[in-house]
Amino acid sequence: MADQRLARPARPLEDSTVVLVAVAGLAIVLLLSMVAGVALGQATVSLGDSLRYVGAALIGGTIPADDVTGYSIVWVVRTPRVLLAAMVGAGLSVVGVVVQAMVRNALADPFILGVSSGASVGASAVVGFGLFAALGIYALSAAAFLGALAASGLVYVAARTRFGVSPLRLVLTGVALAYGFQAVMSVIVFFAPQGEAARTVLFWLLGSLGAATWGSLPLAAGAVVLAIVVVLRRAGALDVMAHGDETSATLGLDVAALRRFLFLLTAVVTGALVAVSGAVGFIGLVVPHLVRLVVGPSHGKVLVIAPWVGAIFLVWVDLVARTLVPPRELPLGVITALVGVPVFVALMRRRGYLFGGR
Repeated sequence: MADQRLARPARPLEDSTVVLVAVAGLAIVLLLSMVAGVALGQATVSLGDSLRYVGAALIGGTIPADDVTGYSIVWVVRTPRVLLAAMVGAGLSVVGVVVQAMVRNALADPFILGVSSGASVGASAVVGFGLFAALGIYALSAAAFLGALAASGLVYVAARTRFGVSPLRLVLTGVALAYGFQAVMSVIVFFAPQGEAARTVLFWLLGSLGAATWGSLPLAAGAVVLAIVVVLRRAGALDVMAHGDETSATLGLDVAALRRFLFLLTAVVTGALVAVSGAVGFIGLVVPHLVRLVVGPSHGKVLVIAPWVGAIFLVWVDLVARTLVPPRELPLGVITALVGVPVFVALMRRRGYLFGGR
């Protein structure tokens, strides 16, 4: 009898309790990570002063005139940057889970459908020729977002046939057109009158939160919340979709309609995130695999845990990027690649590891 009790499968209530405990633990780790991100940096501001400045900003308190510089560093510069890092990390992780399920490809990430390449065309046009100059500091973000949406639409139209859009055609079309968008970007940079255009575009392509402001947070936060809420409601459909289109159809799932919806959602969310941070690689690729390895293939669990893991990861990546080689700041993509490549190779070499499970 004891052996039977030990061998019984976990009940839904038990699973929910485990997930809630995991989320609580990850929330604490994220909070501590954000505190470290706000307190640490090239300019020395003590932890106590950092917390005091944040508290004063939240409750409308006052600070001495001598502390204005420290207050500006902590509240105006670091706090929105750390919050944006958490938002972008969470959003890319969620979108990575959705894209891998949508195209049933273990190597898929949020940028495989040409979104980042399209955004780079818009960004390079701003940097090289001053496009959307009337928008001021928001010109690059607006152009990148519009470029990402235009690229996604072009990929979808090119991949669509009268029979619908198959995962393989979607991936191949996205990869092929991404090369075309990169060529267009290269031409724009080559003919740009500004000599620093190539350097600026390259830095943006590898990802950076150096331009983070309080004004850039609503766009990222709205996109991430929208993605999490919407995909969690369709976690069961994603589980079904992972088994293939024919199996999904026999179970009553309209695969074509769901794939169209997910494609539009991922394009909008990824475009919004790329617009404020550039193309930060490997988060949407590696984090979903790490989470699946721990919690299993159920999208209901993965979509709850992955945003927290991605947020924690990018907060620390950003901290390392701005403190490793002062006074210079490294692109985020450099750090994520240095971490992501060995982790992904180790995952793929793990005995018995398969996409979606152990």
